[in-house]
Amino acid sequence: MDSPAIPAAQYLGLMIWPDFSEIPVLHTRRLVLRELREDDAPAIFRLRSSPDVMRYIPKPLDTRSADSLRMVREFRQAAVAGDAIMWAITVKGSDRLVGYIGYWRILKEHHRAEVGYALHPDLWGQGLASEALAAVLEHGFRVIGLNSVEATVAPGNTASIQVLQRNQFVREGYFRENYRVNGEYVDSLVYSRLAPRGR
Repeated sequence: MDSPAIPAAQYLGLMIWPDFSEIPVLHTRRLVLRELREDDAPAIFRLRSSPDVMRYIPKPLDTRSADSLRMVREFRQAAVAGDAIMWAITVKGSDRLVGYIGYWRILKEHHRAEVGYALHPDLWGQGLASEALAAVLEHGFRVIGLNSVEATVAPGNTASIQVLQRNQFVREGYFRENYRVNGEYVDSLVYSRLAPRGR
């Protein structure tokens, strides 16, 4: 038996409507997370054209800086619509982008978002990705109103899995050959975390 239909106005009222007209600056012990800017495109290109950085990210390598500039502009448009929010990762004392992190997909009706991130290899192994993720999660749960956050990760990406586990993500599923990357089908894991209860 089908459940009764919810009136459109009521359904819309149950959704979250994030306002990303201004991207807030987030501070951690060692990092400042700020809005992506068009002048970040060269630094983003260095990340997204690196086989090491992109090894486990199911997207083709950027081949020109215009690809990275397009990414910045697309995230700006998605932010205006409340569909995504992305921050530049910078180390305190320097405004230079060394990575990016954010919710690249927000499911407003389910109060759920998917988080993604990338960091320059020179900064791997220092706990910075985990530190940035903790700040983004806190903002997502407390300010945006998310109930759950998911992350998709390649099974071999043990470093990213550890980042997620340090932030209380749990493994939800293993999907076989659900991504096609460079002509090959690859597996993925989905991890998720629920908002703290009693918030």
